[in-house]
Amino acid sequence: MTKKINILVTGVGGPTPRSFVRSIFDAGNDTYSFIGVDADPLAIGLYDSFSYSKTYLVPKANDEQYWVEITKIIDRHHIEFAVVLPEVEVVAWSKRKEREGLPCEAFISSYSPTETLVDKKRLHGMLKDKQYIPNYFTFLNGHSIKERFLDYPFWVRGTIGSSGLGSLKINSDKELEEWMQINPLIKEFIASEFLPGRNLACKVIYMNGEILRSACAERVTYIMSKIAPSGITGNTSFGRMINDKNLVRIADDAIFSVFSRYESKPNGIFTVDFKENAQGQPMITEINVRFVAFISSLAKAGANLPLDYLEANLNPNNYSYAYKHYEFPEGTIFLRDVDEKPVVMNEKDLLALGYNHA
Repeated sequence: MTKKINILVTGVGGPTPRSFVRSIFDAGNDTYSFIGVDADPLAIGLYDSFSYSKTYLVPKANDEQYWVEITKIIDRHHIEFAVVLPEVEVVAWSKRKEREGLPCEAFISSYSPTETLVDKKRLHGMLKDKQYIPNYFTFLNGHSIKERFLDYPFWVRGTIGSSGLGSLKINSDKELEEWMQINPLIKEFIASEFLPGRNLACKVIYMNGEILRSACAERVTYIMSKIAPSGITGNTSFGRMINDKNLVRIADDAIFSVFSRYESKPNGIFTVDFKENAQGQPMITEINVRFVAFISSLAKAGANLPLDYLEANLNPNNYSYAYKHYEFPEGTIFLRDVDEKPVVMNEKDLLALGYNHA
């Protein structure tokens, strides 16, 4: 019997870790055993004995005891590799990697470019001369905007964070003032020109600065969209698989531009989010330094990026490092909900309203 490789998975309360582990299990791969951790005692993954052989409640990443507890778990279970998923932890691990070294292997980049990517203000500022960056300006919450560089409507979001944090289409000064008031925890906003087109995502795995794998999809609707004023929750319920290598080219240019500024090379997974402008040109809205929740949908459609992520690091003798862009049959879609496995099908097979007559 082959000895299993123990993998640490962080932030197991969210849908992304669940999607990651599901992708491995659904592939029929029994090489890996997963140990889960989270800082929230209500995190559902802590109680998922099917996915994780053991789970632990740990301090938050900014707590001085975080690394003490993480190291204990790594030593106790002889962890060989860590899958770090919440961005706050990705940043913490990249910082630790650069300054002190990590207690186990992890597939992440160096600290400075990672920190830049998660900050939309810094990212936009660094790439502002690129044709794929929309017009924008930033402003502090609670401060009057002396110069507004965009006409209404425009889109606002928090400069830090994901899942649609602080996102809304703003149509007037009154709406903007009210939106700031009901989001007091957001210190700074970024306002971007309103982009009416499709919402696209390009996922890219890098190793030592070279692209290993890529896949693209369109987000169409979102889980529990009615609870968010913007209709965007960051958790896709219906999406389309797309075969657009142009998105990969743009994503690669943006990521390379950031990392070259720090004389560094990207490593790990990046999810580049796009929104099309009125002319259909994809514009970058943010770059995530992690997987996102619908990765198991991609895996079910044939693009198992989580398995690529592990195999590239832990099974080098049997993994092809030649670049591969995953493509899908025309019309491939996915459907998701909170507690269900994703459904992958062709859009033409969606049920149509009608009556069957005997």
